[in-house]
Amino acid sequence: MKKIALIILVIVAIIFALLATTIFSPILIVAEDTGEDASIDMAAKFSIIGYDWVYPGSSVNAQGQTLHNVHIDNPKDPYGAARDIMTYSYNYTPHIIASVNNDAAQAIFGNSIVDDIRANDAYNGYAGNENVPGTMDRGDAVDTAMSKNGMNIFQVPIQILMGNIRFIFV
Repeated sequence: MKKIALIILVIVAIIFALLATTIFSPILIVAEDTGEDASIDMAAKFSIIGYDWVYPGSSVNAQGQTLHNVHIDNPKDPYGAARDIMTYSYNYTPHIIASVNNDAAQAIFGNSIVDDIRANDAYNGYAGNENVPGTMDRGDAVDTAMSKNGMNIFQVPIQILMGNIRFIFV
């Protein structure tokens, strides 16, 4: 029983420390699709005042490389490249990146989270897609899907321990 209390205390301390760091530097949360060459499909800037959606396709560095393709364009240091893109495009430099894969998203928000996002996303990530039913931009589609499905907060520490949510210090 003491081990469980210690684990919970450590998790709470880590969460508190991460939140405290957002006073000085926001956290960049990235949704990575490991089935698509580890591309970043959505991102958000998280700070004490809340979060702002970041669309990876229109977030670029000085060379025009996108946040969506950081793993392809910078395979040796994709998260350093992500930090540089945020600095170049949005004038803030995250020092912590939280990577969430599809398994974590489905465990936390339900198995239909990706389909629910696509159902509302007007662009659906593909130019010229004729079968797009949605009318929302990607950020609103994600907000709507997350609100619809609710959040299973108890899955967060489990997904961290399973490696489906990772924290990268850049």
